[in-house]
Amino acid sequence: MRARLCSQNPHKLDELRASLPGWELALLESPDPYPAEDGGSYEENARIKARFGRERAPADEWVLGEDSGIEVEALGGAPGIRSARWADDGNARLLEELDGRADRGARYVCTIVALGPAGEELVARGELRGRVAAAPRGSEGFGYDPLFVPEGEERTVAELGDGWKSRWSHRARAAAQLAALTRDR
Repeated sequence: MRARLCSQNPHKLDELRASLPGWELALLESPDPYPAEDGGSYEENARIKARFGRERAPADEWVLGEDSGIEVEALGGAPGIRSARWADDGNARLLEELDGRADRGARYVCTIVALGPAGEELVARGELRGRVAAAPRGSEGFGYDPLFVPEGEERTVAELGDGWKSRWSHRARAAAQLAALTRDR
């Protein structure tokens, strides 16, 4: 399966490559600026990117739009779909917002919209439940990984590492669902 990831984040490409063995994935290269991610959900934002990519990618390849974020219970689900744009340093802001709060439950959410060469659309979703740590720990991953402790774990995703993440993260779970949806194509 050949596909272009419509993203400007090479970390996401690395994760999806690890989570989708047998797929030939590359970032979409475009001289045009990416559109604003102004949808009201992860799926809408992923679809915006996928449609942008469908107009620019080779006609015989799939295009993948992906959107993901962290939703914190004590913050009413924030930062959610605004996770990447929430603050210059989202980790520092998250710790500041949760200072003194006992409820640190959270979940990572990822949605992938895949558009095929024949116009087909597939939607895959993954989720990882956990909590926000009191301080950042670990050196792998990116974004909120130094703060996110998955259910059943004591270490953050950044401590668990990229190998763990490629099998169990929200993005890996969405990728596994996408692989199942495309298996017979």
